[in-house]
Order: sequence, then C-alpha cells, then structure tokens
Amino acid sequence: MSISIRDAREDDLEAIRAIFNDAVLNTTAIWMDDIVDLANRQAWLAARRQQGYPVLVAVDADDNVLGYAAYGDWRPFDGFCNTVENSLYVRADQRGRGLGVLLLGALIERGKTGGKHVMVAAIESGNLASIGLHQRFGFSITGQMPQVGRKFGRWLDLTFMQLMLNPERSGS
Repeated sequence: MSISIRDAREDDLEAIRAIFNDAVLNTTAIWMDDIVDLANRQAWLAARRQQGYPVLVAVDADDNVLGYAAYGDWRPFDGFCNTVENSLYVRADQRGRGLGVLLLGALIERGKTGGKHVMVAAIESGNLASIGLHQRFGFSITGQMPQVGRKFGRWLDLTFMQLMLNPERSGS
C-alpha cells in the first residue's frame, strides 16, 4: 500500500472528523463524551493555520485519509511559546500498519523546522501503543498523573512525555 503524508485540506475535514469522533466514542484517547460537527473541525483547522501550525494527513494512493497528526500550543501563555503538544489519530481499520510512525516522524520534523523547542504528549496511561510509539522517537516520560480524568465510568491516568526538538536553541 502506497502511503503519503501531506498537509490537510478543507476537503479532508469530514474524514478527520470521522476519525476524531470514533476516538471520542470508542477509546480513551480523547476525554470527551460528545462528538463534534464539521464546523468544529473547520474552526480547529483554521486556528492551526492561523498559528502557523501543521495538520498532516496520511493518505493512500486514492487520497483517502487514513490518519492525521497536528500540534498546537501546550499552554496559552507567552512563556510556553516554544513548546507544543501533539495529537495523532489513525483510522480504526488502519491501526498497527505503521501510519503512526510516518505521521509522528513528519510532525516532529515540522516542529524542528518550525523552530519549536519541546514537543509534549499527554497520553492516557493505558494506551501502551501510543506510549511505545512516542518512546520510539525519543520521547521520555516526564510525569504520571493518577485519576485526573474519567470516561466510560472509570478513572483515567495521564502520562506526560516530552521530546527536545531543538536542544541547542537559546530561546527568544
């Protein structure tokens, strides 16, 4: 199967919304109970573009969206302007095929070339596949927060991970 990574377009948003909503309804990757509509994803993409942040999609030879990755502000304060938090989701029927590796690798490269200093990941602690994927790229676990969220009638723990993208950067 031929896979390519490219910047997301407006016409990708319905597929991105479907992947996002599947994660909301069926996983603990997104700690929300309600699905989003197309207008929500349009606003999300517009905000990422306005900030100069990437939204990448993995597509097959027929240009079908199989997964997506993005980053945004980690915290909305000036002192954190060089730190971003990533998000990465793969369509349920495409998981385990290496798409996460392609997407995260491309996203990290965008962070580096975009002059970001640190990339953070906040992952539900039971999501060992995502934790392992991030470790493969050099992310280290920097914190564990027990029972900070709740979904599907149970408490969830949060694992924080980070990667130094440009460790030589002196900050500005």
